[in-house]
Amino acid sequence: MDRNTQIGRVVSAKMDKTVVVAVDRKRNHRLYKKAMTKTSKFKVHDENGSSGIGDLVRIQETRPLSKEKRWRLIEVIDKSVADEVLSDEGDIR
Repeated sequence: MDRNTQIGRVVSAKMDKTVVVAVDRKRNHRLYKKAMTKTSKFKVHDENGSSGIGDLVRIQETRPLSKEKRWRLIEVIDKSVADEVLSDEGDIR
């Protein structure tokens, strides 16, 4: 069985083993034909805490893990530059 996968950006990483991922979809308006962006937010299980805010990640649909968690992290495609800057600043202090 092939499960649904999406690619999105991490918008919150404040919870333990959970991140919030925003997935954008672009569609044209039916009547006005203007490009519109629809954003969906998913709670994603991140077992190792490997992703941070701004990271581009691939997520996969899975069985319900909690009340709102139905997705799990497959891979971090692109690490955010903000994470590197914050970790560098932490080393200086």
